[in-house]
Amino acid sequence: MKIAILGLGYVGLTAAGCLTKQGHAVLGIDVSEQKIAQLEAGHCPISEPGLADLLAAARAEGRFDVVQRPHGRLGDCDIAIVCVGTPSAPDGSHDMSYIAAVTREIAQSIDPVRERPLTVAYRSTFRPGTVEELVLPIFREVLGEAAPGVEVVYNPEFLRESLAVKDFFAPPKIVIGTADGAPNAAMAAMNADIDAPTFITRYREAEFTKFADNTFHAVKVAYANELGRICQRVGVDPKVMHRIFVSDTKLNISPYYLRPGGAFGGSCLPKDVRALHRMGEDVGAQALLIGSLMGSNEAHKSYLFELCTAGLAPGARILMVGLAFKADTDDLRESPNVDLANRIVEAGYALTIFDPTLDPAALMGRNLTYASTHLPDLGRLLADKSAVEAAAFDRVVDTNGRARDLDLAGAPVVDINALS
Repeated sequence: MKIAILGLGYVGLTAAGCLTKQGHAVLGIDVSEQKIAQLEAGHCPISEPGLADLLAAARAEGRFDVVQRPHGRLGDCDIAIVCVGTPSAPDGSHDMSYIAAVTREIAQSIDPVRERPLTVAYRSTFRPGTVEELVLPIFREVLGEAAPGVEVVYNPEFLRESLAVKDFFAPPKIVIGTADGAPNAAMAAMNADIDAPTFITRYREAEFTKFADNTFHAVKVAYANELGRICQRVGVDPKVMHRIFVSDTKLNISPYYLRPGGAFGGSCLPKDVRALHRMGEDVGAQALLIGSLMGSNEAHKSYLFELCTAGLAPGARILMVGLAFKADTDDLRESPNVDLANRIVEAGYALTIFDPTLDPAALMGRNLTYASTHLPDLGRLLADKSAVEAAAFDRVVDTNGRARDLDLAGAPVVDINALS
């Protein structure tokens, strides 16, 4: 098939690379002139293991093209996948301006007398009712009440950054939301080679899926960290507690999120927790646990700062290994490590950061905005491996398990993912 992808961030670019690997032709669309220029020059604008090779192969074989606008380019597409951002609005809900804008652009690019309707699949996370109350009305306004030429589906993604390529081909599940809960032929064909439990629902059930998943992940992280803090205060080894706790697999406990360690962050969990809490307030559901998660996470960030600086006087030399919210990615959006670095600097410590995946000059969009706002001295703080190994530090803060790859002359290490 020929598939258009609107929004070439972490989700969109991963989909582009993996779909071309499956033999589809992909048209990537993004408003960023800088991002399009990088892709046209053969460079992948984000860091995600395996993705650059997939995109390079697709470009070499003529199966991946990129443009800034969809106008005149959707006529021969079978599917258009929307992967634009839904960042947090000031009140905690999702900012839907990008969804509205890209929907209108798609609608204006569709021929209403297409021989076969264009399937428009939304992967961006937004609250239940958005397809029916925002997306479909835009299509009807532009194309007419029957909205001929388009079939809208909601298809959430389940990709973990740094493992996104692997997760694309082996997802935990496939969820397709349609107007009547019936299958969509184009989506069935696109997913034919993927073996995963498949759920075909109405729009609203599909739209709610990521809220349930991401908020539960946040619950698990916050709960495990609260247990870890209590354990340390009362003399219990958090690692032993964790090993016993997750041995109960009858309840399907996942050790991945239930290990006391770093705070949660990244581009999905914080914004989706805020949005679900706001949703609960809107409907009077009194979601007190969900409402407490961000506060608990902030408390854990303060605890980690105390742990990392305990016994050190201002001016002490601290090395932070890993700034992005996960190893092997350059995503700084709401990374708790950025907050920790900022606290260390503001407290008067001499901070050096080692994260070989990061190139400040390559950051763009909200990733660049977040870094510039929360850690404006990032370029000055970063150091390469040779410089780090030649220096002496009073303490090493290991955020991603990669300090073991460095020769640090026996400097004491605080592994924030072990809480030990």
